[in-house]
Amino acid sequence: MKKMWAGRTAGSLDKIADDFNSSIHIDSLMYKEDILGSMAHAAMLAEAGILTPDEAERIAKALQQISLDIESGALPIDPEAEEIHMFVEKVLTEREGELGKKLHTARSRNDQVATDTRLYMRAKTYTVRRLLLNLIEAIASVAEAHKLDIMPGYTHLQRAQPIVFAHHLLAYAEMLKRDVSRLDGARERMNFSPLGACALAGTTYPISRSFTSEALGFSGYLGNSIDAVSDRDYAVELLSVFSIIMMHLSRFSEEIILWSSWEFSFVELDDAYTTGSSIMPQKKNSDMAELVRGKCGRVYGDLMGTLTMLKGLPLAYNKDMQEDKESLFDATETVIKCLEVFAPMVRTMKVKSENMYRAAERGFINATDLADYLTKRGVPFRSAYKTVGEIVAHCIEAGYVLDNMPLEEYKKYSEVFSDDLYAEISLESCVKKRISAGSTGYDSVDIQINNLKKYINKEGK
Repeated sequence: MKKMWAGRTAGSLDKIADDFNSSIHIDSLMYKEDILGSMAHAAMLAEAGILTPDEAERIAKALQQISLDIESGALPIDPEAEEIHMFVEKVLTEREGELGKKLHTARSRNDQVATDTRLYMRAKTYTVRRLLLNLIEAIASVAEAHKLDIMPGYTHLQRAQPIVFAHHLLAYAEMLKRDVSRLDGARERMNFSPLGACALAGTTYPISRSFTSEALGFSGYLGNSIDAVSDRDYAVELLSVFSIIMMHLSRFSEEIILWSSWEFSFVELDDAYTTGSSIMPQKKNSDMAELVRGKCGRVYGDLMGTLTMLKGLPLAYNKDMQEDKESLFDATETVIKCLEVFAPMVRTMKVKSENMYRAAERGFINATDLADYLTKRGVPFRSAYKTVGEIVAHCIEAGYVLDNMPLEEYKKYSEVFSDDLYAEISLESCVKKRISAGSTGYDSVDIQINNLKKYINKEGK
């Protein structure tokens, strides 16, 4: 089959080379965007006097019908077509004859594909944004239900200080809020039209790039025609945002996997988000969380592949750039699927508050509060720190915890101790006394949850 670009060459490729060259398997996803761009281009050509209004209307109607036919399945996309752009143009020419051949005036596949991809990804970023907000809302809901539940907070995966479970969850909400902001910023920078840049140097026709950029909902058009067709910064930036999102989901997944293990037993995932073992009947595996953790590496690979593909390219367009969409679209769909499963997994997990509390009772996580007790009574902090360290060592040897070591034992280390220390170092007191903004204190967590609700209401509109 002769290619539409036949002329300088015979336009006939070896079958293996043709398959290698083709991108229809991936860019067919953009058929709606390609048709929308073509309709805007046709309208602009009429505005510029390059097409008559009647010709532009005929082309628009034909393109709209092609879109409907593809969507309904009446018009299967030909896998032998080189690209979606060429397929649409071929069908248009078959249906409208010579008029169909006029559509590509003052346009190149270079600016066309760049426009299609930006339109496609603009829509996808709204999907990702909605799913991020859905997950943030799920976190807010679970946090509100468990804002009084005490658990051990960790550093180095060692029990460190008592916190409430809500406070731990809200940390992920803050991460995801930044992800929403990064996504919005990336979309804002992406939302400029390449259409009208043509192959790289612009065109001799009196076109209006403002017309098409406005018609397609862009904020404006890219100011340099070479940059317009060769820029893939937006793809790298989106892949970077997606990688950060996946990093956050992967960290959250790791904790859910740990929490749902027998060793922690802090949460139990709903059966809908776990699997069993083929030979061990007692197993309940957190496979959804594990898959999210695994797919993080896949998105990282998409980012690194795209960066590596671009690093040595001269201006302007090169065929290497055809590789951008496979990585970008794969990462996009991976993030969407992970977010779709993550929110209901979080929302439906059973929190084992009693187990968390029992874990918090062990591990001397109120040691900092014991040191603060001494400091508030005039003992320098470094001296208090050393004294409490010695007390902890003694407790371990004698089988005590800080809460039940007798007062006479305490007084061997400092006469400052009195029987009010037990109230000071209770887990509830340790949490309640955290009064700094953003802390794990009950009042602070209430403020964080209320602020998160306001954020969701504002950003969800």
